Amino acid sequence: MPKIRVLLVDDHALVRRGFRRLLEDDPEIEVAGEASDGAQGEELALQLKPDVIVLDYALPGQNGALTARKILALQPGAKILILSMHSEPAYVAQSREAGASGYLLKNALDLELVEAVKAVRAGGWVQDPRLAQAASETTGKRQLTTRELEVLQHIVAGRSNKEIAATLQLSVNTVAVHRANIMDALAVHNTADLVVYAIRHGLAGMP
Repeated sequence: MPKIRVLLVDDHALVRRGFRRLLEDDPEIEVAGEASDGAQGEELALQLKPDVIVLDYALPGQNGALTARKILALQPGAKILILSMHSEPAYVAQSREAGASGYLLKNALDLELVEAVKAVRAGGWVQDPRLAQAASETTGKRQLTTRELEVLQHIVAGRSNKEIAATLQLSVNTVAVHRANIMDALAVHNTADLVVYAIRHGLAGMP
């Protein structure tokens, strides 16, 4: 029977090493590759086509939910397990709505990671049992598109519309429209409130 091939995406080398050792202790699993950020994770996911992608939520540059969206846009059948220190409902909801197949808290990985990887591979939504209540709660807001999430991360970083436009190769007017749409979707009325909301609800690439 073929082994379950796993891609690890985490910005800490020691954490990845620990995950690799833990997973490869099981004869049914092999680690096919490792990535240190979301962009590298996207590349390796496309290149290696692993069975399961174990993805840290708090990645530099773009968070795990946005990375999951981008990977799934390229590989709709990918199975993604999000690992996080956050138990807040918004983080769980954002990961699930991004298309992830599971969400596991990092503080009990030694007991649960192997079984979670196998369960994600088998299909369906896999969730840390301590988060049952969190997953049933929703914010009631429209979910942002991938592009809106990208713009939001730049807003949180304090960049102007002109700077965001240059980075994302968009017109300044398009960025302004995205900014207005984001505020409307999240029911906030100024940039300061938007930044607070984004950080509090895990919508920007914040650790």
